[in-house]
Amino acid sequence: MSGVDLDDLDRAILRALSQDGGLGAGELGRRLGLSQPAAWRRVRRLEEAGVIAGRRVDVDRPALGFGVTVFLGVKLATKGRVSLEDFERAVTAIPEVQVVQHVLGLFDYRLRVVARDIADFERVLRRRIMTLPGVGQVEANVLLTEERRPGPIG
Repeated sequence: MSGVDLDDLDRAILRALSQDGGLGAGELGRRLGLSQPAAWRRVRRLEEAGVIAGRRVDVDRPALGFGVTVFLGVKLATKGRVSLEDFERAVTAIPEVQVVQHVLGLFDYRLRVVARDIADFERVLRRRIMTLPGVGQVEANVLLTEERRPGPIG
């Protein structure tokens, strides 16, 4: 992050927002001993600097009926610019594919796929993912549990 110096208060703001992105400036200020306008200015500065890229809603997928999450490693059968672009365009059009990551290693892509159950995942895999342009080898890892950590800040 070039050009932005974070102090302890900035880091405290980032920690608080990483735990609850819906905090308003008033509540954030109360927690950190700042006035609402001062907290708002700090958050705005972090947003303008690109340190805060956005705030997200954490959707409970099982509550919506999506009880299975699978991480797929996908190795493309053919390499080349056109193949990568065609694959990326096609895979991002599949609603069950939540995350597409182009990675370095054994596989070319890592996908996070949600499904209602294992049978639904098999349908998505066979009918949507395995028919994508350039798909070669695929490895599936079913998510059993997940613990989210905010990660280091500064």
